[in-house]
Amino acid sequence: MTSTTTSTTMRAVTQDGYGGAEVLRVAEVARPLVGDHEVLVRVSAAGLDRGTQHLMTGTPYAVRLALGLRRPRQPIAGRDVAGTVAQVGSAVTRFGVGDEVYGMAGGSFAEYAVAKEAKLAPKPATLSFVQAAVVPISGGTALQALVDAGRVQAGQSVLVIGASGGVGTYAVQLAKAFGADVTGVCSAAKLDLVTSLGADRVLDYRHDDFANGSRRYDLILDIGGGASLGRLRRALAPRGTVVFVGSENGGNLTGLGRPMRGALLSPFLRQRLVMLMAKERATDLETLTGLIDSGRIRPSLDRSYPLDAVPEAMRRLENGQVLGKIAITVA
Repeated sequence: MTSTTTSTTMRAVTQDGYGGAEVLRVAEVARPLVGDHEVLVRVSAAGLDRGTQHLMTGTPYAVRLALGLRRPRQPIAGRDVAGTVAQVGSAVTRFGVGDEVYGMAGGSFAEYAVAKEAKLAPKPATLSFVQAAVVPISGGTALQALVDAGRVQAGQSVLVIGASGGVGTYAVQLAKAFGADVTGVCSAAKLDLVTSLGADRVLDYRHDDFANGSRRYDLILDIGGGASLGRLRRALAPRGTVVFVGSENGGNLTGLGRPMRGALLSPFLRQRLVMLMAKERATDLETLTGLIDSGRIRPSLDRSYPLDAVPEAMRRLENGQVLGKIAITVA
């Protein structure tokens, strides 16, 4: 292995159990060890997303079967990462010490985080570390929702429900980059943001009904929404596709109530109702890098917080106050 650091401890945001933002605290912990196919990243910044919130609260409860019944097996919070390679495993071939990278690494709210080589890519040259940190999970999820699950085509009409959030802000831009006509749904306070991302029209979910019959969509991305299957289908073209993204409003047991009902119903319909199970992969990051460096998409960075202020940042996310994404900076 090659390394630039001899430190054995680091500062990190940890949690000893499930709960609200109060379970998060900064502690001095052991620096993680690197396996053969892994990379140790000296973290410059990390992204805060809904997935991190679910890992904090342990909801939907089904996630605890994989993550730990009473407390998380991975006590360090965070998933998105951007930083500099500090050490590489013996089998790593794509990166060397000193490379600037971004991607997915469990436990990224820390001075160092370990990532699998297959979940990292070179950082976009046009972005700072803070900007790059809010891209990987949300950008990759949006890309998979549109391309893998949604099969988006140029000229199609696309509805993005939850257009002002982490995934939604990328979905709007990506759909436009792929040549679609895009309608975004969000709150009144976030209309300007979604318009600035290139949406052809923006609906205030409190006052505008996307299923009123005035327009039918070839593809609907339901990003953590709560609309019934019937309402979604009324807004969908006869052979259109709904992609369910995220588990908000899906119930506390599995979080997949509506998506599962949709997937069971889909074989009997001309319309497609698809549940997205997003993957973490470097190939998506490389696609996103090309679109970012060419100026076709950009991160929507709300603001950044230091490690000590992660609980405050999490509360802001839970209260629905975030425009796009929040970054966590590491000194």
